[in-house]
Amino acid sequence: MTPKEILKKFYGYDDFRPGQQEIISSVMQGRDSLVLMPTGGGKSLCFQIPAIAMPGFAVVVSPLIALMDDQTAALQANGIPAAAIHSGHNELENKNVMDNLFAGKIKLLYISPERLMLEIEHWPDNTPVSMFAIDEAHCISQWGHDFRPVYTELARIKQKFPGTPVMALTATADRLCRSDISACLKLHNPFVWTGSFDRPNISLQVVSNPGMQNKMRMISNLIRRHPNDSGVIYCLSRKSAEDMAARINALGFKAVCYHAGMGSFERAAAQRAFINGDVQVVCATIAFGMGIDKSNIRYVVHNNLPSNIESYYQEIGRAGRDGLPAHALMFYSMADMITLRNFAEESGRSNVSNEKLEQMLKFARAGVCRRRILLSYFSEQTDHDCGNCDICLDPPHRFDGTTLAQMALSASIRVNGKAGIYMLNDILRGSMKADIRRNGFDRIKTFGAGRDLNVSQWNHYLSQMVQLGLFEIAYDDSNHLRPTPFGMDVVYGRAKIELARYIPEKLNEGRKSKNNRDSAAQKIPDPETQLLEQLKKIRTAVSQQEGIAPYLVFSDATLLDMARKRPKTVEDMAGISGVGERKLVRFGNRFITAIRKFEGLTATMPQGSSVKHTLILHNSGIPVPEIARERGLTENTVYGHMAKLINEDLITQFGTLLSRRQYEDILRIRSEHPEDYSDFMPENLRPLIPVAMAILDYQQRHSTTKAT
Repeated sequence: MTPKEILKKFYGYDDFRPGQQEIISSVMQGRDSLVLMPTGGGKSLCFQIPAIAMPGFAVVVSPLIALMDDQTAALQANGIPAAAIHSGHNELENKNVMDNLFAGKIKLLYISPERLMLEIEHWPDNTPVSMFAIDEAHCISQWGHDFRPVYTELARIKQKFPGTPVMALTATADRLCRSDISACLKLHNPFVWTGSFDRPNISLQVVSNPGMQNKMRMISNLIRRHPNDSGVIYCLSRKSAEDMAARINALGFKAVCYHAGMGSFERAAAQRAFINGDVQVVCATIAFGMGIDKSNIRYVVHNNLPSNIESYYQEIGRAGRDGLPAHALMFYSMADMITLRNFAEESGRSNVSNEKLEQMLKFARAGVCRRRILLSYFSEQTDHDCGNCDICLDPPHRFDGTTLAQMALSASIRVNGKAGIYMLNDILRGSMKADIRRNGFDRIKTFGAGRDLNVSQWNHYLSQMVQLGLFEIAYDDSNHLRPTPFGMDVVYGRAKIELARYIPEKLNEGRKSKNNRDSAAQKIPDPETQLLEQLKKIRTAVSQQEGIAPYLVFSDATLLDMARKRPKTVEDMAGISGVGERKLVRFGNRFITAIRKFEGLTATMPQGSSVKHTLILHNSGIPVPEIARERGLTENTVYGHMAKLINEDLITQFGTLLSRRQYEDILRIRSEHPEDYSDFMPENLRPLIPVAMAILDYQQRHSTTKAT
């Protein structure tokens, strides 16, 4: 099969996304490649399709067990033989996988870099490896945000299999990291594809330290807006992840926690509950999510500032992978900056880590289109604002903030730089907390000078003052704020500054009066939405029955295509985006039946009306007797369909229909009794006569074509 035929047969798509066909062609020509595509951009197909098309098996290097299991489950659901070996399996299971691999029963093997380095030494040089795919390839670079030393050992692949193409794939690598990947893996003249990093369906929003009450209200509004979908909340620490999950559950939603401090069984249970849709939200540290292709994640929240843009971009990319609208909300505070600065100093790569943190801070503090900043970081330029971030949708209103800055700077000077941002906030508002009185800060001239502003307002403005360079944070002295030379210019009136005006979150956002709630309850959703909700319920039931995650049945985008096009036959369903042959045969009837009922038609499809239906079932490997039972037809009728399909050159391989011996026996009896051969045909061969005659015509037709 050609790559495009594989795309349609196994994945149900008619066309490739930008770059996929070029990448697939390069690897099938034996060329190394470096693939940079955004999360959700279709990287996996770039190695899965050539793995299916080429002889032998492909080796896919993945860093996480969850990633391996998710991808192999998705492949198996599409009818593609794939397996993984990892520490989550016992060694007997891993041995069985390797036995099946070398017996030619597996096309894609997922494996960790550590395990591959152990296994590869025992593989003979003629092992039929079609290609190596190195997923999350940025882990090999010391300039990357997720450096893993074991990845550097993957250079041995080229030593062991110098003629086998290697494909390195990543969604997050700046220019320096990209060249490092190629050099470290010893790629030879690689084909390089850099896809667009733009994910325009994800709306971007950043909020500076709104306070816990406002933060929880904004999160609960997101959950309410997407009651049947999922979200991820990333937290900086295990404790904050646990606290966030507890707060969300207390609000009446369903949330689980996921972090490295949990036992493997607990983590697996949490992930399974999230993937299966049993909970709405997972509150996690960065340990969660890599390789999880759950299609209905509609929002990603960062409870804290991420440590670098690569991590942020990768994590928000887990939302909206189906191309439908999604939301990325990030909160950040001065405390985040201090914590992350300490992490950077302890990382062993402080220069790199601090520089990446600075870039992340610039993004968070931005007053211009956020998407342009993201794209620029990955060396992609755009000449227009996105119109789908908070800056574009609600540009900040600026005012002369010089007087406020002078108050804050003066207070800091009068306490000899011994106040951090929170204490300075308290001093300006005139708080009589014990530590302020104990230090005598209630007696300074500027105590209470800003009492007309509340805590959130002063947090907002003080953060901006740090961002604008009026203060520096003394990380070596309890993170106190100290005026900078520029700050002193402001104090003495030699410079002025503008601040973005604080706009409180609308406290009634997401809330409705009783009358509004009643009218909303009475409002009837449009037919497309009604049908979509029914299809989602069927997907849930099918996933539970089959023991697989709902998104492995069909994605939200596929269900939406069904709701719009409303396929009423198997042939119609075959034209839905994301419905491959295996899933069509395995799940299609349940959804077609629901759509027919919704349209007021009989639930049962007309029997025996379509030869194309028979072809679909045949291509999925279903034998004639089962096709007949499935369609309510006689086997004779199905064999008649097969003969017609052979005559139309739609079936060109005949071994599953009849054996060579049966074919030769039919032709022999026909030759011996040309007038009444069917009378002499054994009972078991009579239904096969139309197929045998069609094969004879096919061979004669094509031998004539060759001769011509």
